[in-house]
Amino acid sequence: MKIIPTTAIIGLEAQGVDVEADMSFGKPAFHVVGLPDAAVQEAKERVRSALKSIGRPIGRPRVTVNLAPADLRKAGSGYDLPIAIALMARERGLEEPRDGWPVLVGELALNGDLRPVHGALSSALYAAGHESLALVLPAANAREAALVEGVQVYPARTLREVVDHLSGYELLQPHETVRFEDELEVLTAMDFAGVRGQEQTKRALEIAAAGGHNVLLTGPPGSGKTMLARAFAGIMPRLTRDEALEVTRIHSVAGVLPRDGICKMRPFRTPHHTASGAALVGGGTVPKPGEISLAHRGVLFLDEFPEFSRQVLENLRQPLEDGMVSVSRARGSVTYPARFTLVAAMNPCPCGYFGDLERGCSCTPQQVTKYGRRVSGPLMDRIDLKVSVPRVPTEHLMRLESGESSKSVRERVQSARDRQSARAKQTGVMTNAELPSDKVRKSFKQTEAAKKMMKQATDKFHLSARSYFRVLRVAITIADLASCESIEVDHVAESLQYRQEDLTENY
Repeated sequence: MKIIPTTAIIGLEAQGVDVEADMSFGKPAFHVVGLPDAAVQEAKERVRSALKSIGRPIGRPRVTVNLAPADLRKAGSGYDLPIAIALMARERGLEEPRDGWPVLVGELALNGDLRPVHGALSSALYAAGHESLALVLPAANAREAALVEGVQVYPARTLREVVDHLSGYELLQPHETVRFEDELEVLTAMDFAGVRGQEQTKRALEIAAAGGHNVLLTGPPGSGKTMLARAFAGIMPRLTRDEALEVTRIHSVAGVLPRDGICKMRPFRTPHHTASGAALVGGGTVPKPGEISLAHRGVLFLDEFPEFSRQVLENLRQPLEDGMVSVSRARGSVTYPARFTLVAAMNPCPCGYFGDLERGCSCTPQQVTKYGRRVSGPLMDRIDLKVSVPRVPTEHLMRLESGESSKSVRERVQSARDRQSARAKQTGVMTNAELPSDKVRKSFKQTEAAKKMMKQATDKFHLSARSYFRVLRVAITIADLASCESIEVDHVAESLQYRQEDLTENY
């Protein structure tokens, strides 16, 4: 019995699956066993028609296809191609190639064409981790799979091409490994040069981009919070190759890859405030990545922050701390990366004008307090930079001269990120926001004045341990932007300024 290798995508990982087929005379039937989902069960109709279209109809009426291991759930349409080849190898005597069977992945159309599947990059990584394994898959997935070095990727457009390749009649040409470093881009939907005023907010966003810190923008309607958040994407540094592979892999599994098969820009995700918990963190009968994983190494922008369900927002607490999310279901548990920069925006009260000097607030003190408490204290404690975004004076709006461009800010951000990358071997992380507490204390020098200020602030304002280390992480980023080797008192003072609201409440 011939065994055809393919893969099952579990979370982000591809696991090996062996496809074997048995055919006999008897009562007509086509059974697929091995915990297949509905899409895999329906493969029998697609496979039957595809084989008939190339002149290789199933000759015996009773067919059994086994997907091993039998206790691993199989989902998706990528099993069509290996099932078709297993049937041909069983009935028509298709011989195993000299170099062994390649990993086969692909969905079949009724006319025998190959359609793209999800998770091709994970399948390529699986093939690369097993010596002498090649990968045959739909041509639409070839560029994505060819990002992986050390694996022969053979793109095919039809079932007949795959059969001719395996029989040695007409070999497929392997796809060259894709070198895409020069293609990486920056998302520039809005330029900082077009934003009038709001210099303090721009500075906070520069710090957030440089260190990967979370930021909350609070201000009245029309003050520019959403515009600033969208401009924030333009000052984020370019993805590195490793980051681009991570992001592409997640989007591939989720089925939301760009047309060319590579994610070249940092993600910028903006879920609506009516989004469910499963949409935000991931889930489903067959777990899929949610918005926080799709925003991995990019930005998650939550506009109208308090309007999200409190239960939904509480799901963010663990990912914000650990940079990953575990989705547990009765059928198993999967883990997705979720190292994103949170940018949240909110009004200060239900009417939006509390604290506005030009327009009076119509809310009662109880309404203002209740509105602020829609976001829990533990979640607010995980936000490093809290910035007030006031109304821009009319004279600033009428100025013709532009401000500093996003390109100029991004150069400083990139320089700070380069310093963090140089420390990665010592710290084990790529951004300051990810620094473990022990690395914050042991790996960075502080002047005596800076230590004294931190002690005074902690004692006076009763900072929690989490707040203490988050203040220090932001101070490290400010030092990186200033190209300083140690944390100085000015860096600590500016970092504390961005938690002024917390300090006032605690005091």
